[in-house]
Amino acid sequence: MNEIIIELEEVTPKDFFGAHNANIELLKKYFPKLKIVARGTKIKAFGDDELLEEFNRRMNMLIQHFAKYNKLDENVIERVLTSKSSDDYATSASSGDVLVHGVGGKLIKAQTANQRKLVESMRKNDMVFAIGPAGTGKTYTGVALAVQALKNKEVKRIILTRPAVEAGENLGFLPGDLKEKLDPYMQPLYDALRDMIPAEKLAMYIENGTIQIAPLAFMRGRTLDNAFVILDEGQNTTHNQMKMFLTRMGKNAKFLLTGDPGQIDLPRRTISGLKEALLILKNVEGVGMIFLDDNDVIRHRLVKKVIEAYKSIENIE
Repeated sequence: MNEIIIELEEVTPKDFFGAHNANIELLKKYFPKLKIVARGTKIKAFGDDELLEEFNRRMNMLIQHFAKYNKLDENVIERVLTSKSSDDYATSASSGDVLVHGVGGKLIKAQTANQRKLVESMRKNDMVFAIGPAGTGKTYTGVALAVQALKNKEVKRIILTRPAVEAGENLGFLPGDLKEKLDPYMQPLYDALRDMIPAEKLAMYIENGTIQIAPLAFMRGRTLDNAFVILDEGQNTTHNQMKMFLTRMGKNAKFLLTGDPGQIDLPRRTISGLKEALLILKNVEGVGMIFLDDNDVIRHRLVKKVIEAYKSIENIE
């Protein structure tokens, strides 16, 4: 009797095996002549060579499907095990413009016209500015595009960064070490990632550096190759910070810069690096600029009204 060992590297074993190993039990029903054992991160199968070869092929199809869609249930397993190729069970990439199949199979897609323009601009350009008020999905759509690029192996890593500028608070008075002080600034980026990548896999990516989340100051001196890089809250960069960031761009890199010029937390008389960059780069080929507005707000319906109300005061000033 021969055996094969399949190592689960790209997927989380607990999620792949299912509750109480339900998915493994289903596999056993489809391959009754094989002895199948699942432990830790390994699946072992014992039996005849021909059956083992077929089992290995089907397992690779299941692993690839789970890695892409973050979902595996009885129906999916049945379709994968009885299909000739992935064309018979996979969702078309263009179907509904789905960017990422998030945690639990959640479909993450551009929801508004300007978000769709952002997706299109990111495909055409290596550097894109996404400008708009709070709640317009700039960062969330950007993170989805970054996760999609990583899953499709178009890049090797995702780098997410923000300037650590206090919005009325003082970092020095916060408890904890530097990481604990800075993590609240990075929270929106973590939140988006948790929607799109299972917790254990996300922790692994952060631990091995596949996903890096760091304040802007940590970018100094680096060359960012083979990466999808997002600068969030770009309105809070200074001239020097923005120039430093833009010149980090390496080979096979995608840069997305998001910001809201209406929410600048810089000291008075300090020019926003984002505002300046929008002016000096507007005619540079390969740089895209997408402007989102109140119609793109996808948070609570009151957010749109809040933005409109504040706009009336700011216009008076």
